[in-house]
Amino acid sequence: MPLLLTDKEVNELMSMSQCVDAVEDAFRQAGEGKAWNRPRSRIRMPRGFHHLMAGYLADSEVFGVKTYTSFRAGTRFITMLYDANNGDLLATLQGGRIGQMRTGAVSGIGTKHMSREDSVTVGMIGAGFQARGQIEGICAVRDIKSVKVFDSAQEFAEKMTREMSEELGVEMNVVETAQEAVSDVDIIITMTTSRTPVLLGEWLQPGQHINAAGSNHWIRQEVDDNVIKMADRIVVDSKEDAQIEAGDLLFPIERGRVMWSGIHELADLVVGNVKGRQSNEEITLLESQGIALSDIAAANYVYQRAKEKGLGLELPMES
Repeated sequence: MPLLLTDKEVNELMSMSQCVDAVEDAFRQAGEGKAWNRPRSRIRMPRGFHHLMAGYLADSEVFGVKTYTSFRAGTRFITMLYDANNGDLLATLQGGRIGQMRTGAVSGIGTKHMSREDSVTVGMIGAGFQARGQIEGICAVRDIKSVKVFDSAQEFAEKMTREMSEELGVEMNVVETAQEAVSDVDIIITMTTSRTPVLLGEWLQPGQHINAAGSNHWIRQEVDDNVIKMADRIVVDSKEDAQIEAGDLLFPIERGRVMWSGIHELADLVVGNVKGRQSNEEITLLESQGIALSDIAAANYVYQRAKEKGLGLELPMES
């Protein structure tokens, strides 16, 4: 019988490091031509949205669908995992924690392959729910010593730095401006829902790596055109997804600042077809929209561990 797994089980069964490994393997399968990913589609209704995305991992022998709704009352997530051999439903994962973790894991993978290995400092713009997963993901792949955080709602920044500093054992401080947050740091994270740039190219310094993870809609733009122009290497988790909803790239591409032919996919870095960084002076940029393959990979990891440990609620459904 399929399992129902909640945020509680996700936290018990998967660490961020394990999530990074699971999601990186999904990109490995994609790089080897052993995966299929369907870009996110959206149904707009008078009072909210329905979002749908799907993927298949051949080596893992699973496929699945992530569906979520965003209304004024909140955002609700469901991921359904299936057996690719017989079509049986294996698990339904409820809640936002697994999505938060896989989003952070993708930035972690980008950081692992694109940032300088000696990176120890982070500048964070945005301190909402997803920002927490970003910090976790970066700390899973680099020995981070300090983090500067800026959010237009200072109380959010203060709350996150207080809680995450204790949880991760990393020094975290709130700063007053976005420019101050990204000054003299090795890694920059933007995780906002802003429609106008929060990171300007004139603030960047040689050797920095940027994870821009909030612009998953064409109307959003977290980084300005100068960031795109200054980046020596730009990587996306999926070109097909990015061509639909990466506002950070769609606007500068329309203006001729960059071409799709010069942008790479994360899967190519993972399998070694493309280098994430050529020198310590390069500025590198990961544009992450969040794709179904990462959700399916994380869900499968949690499901396999749940079976081993006898966790989760069995759903009385016939095959």
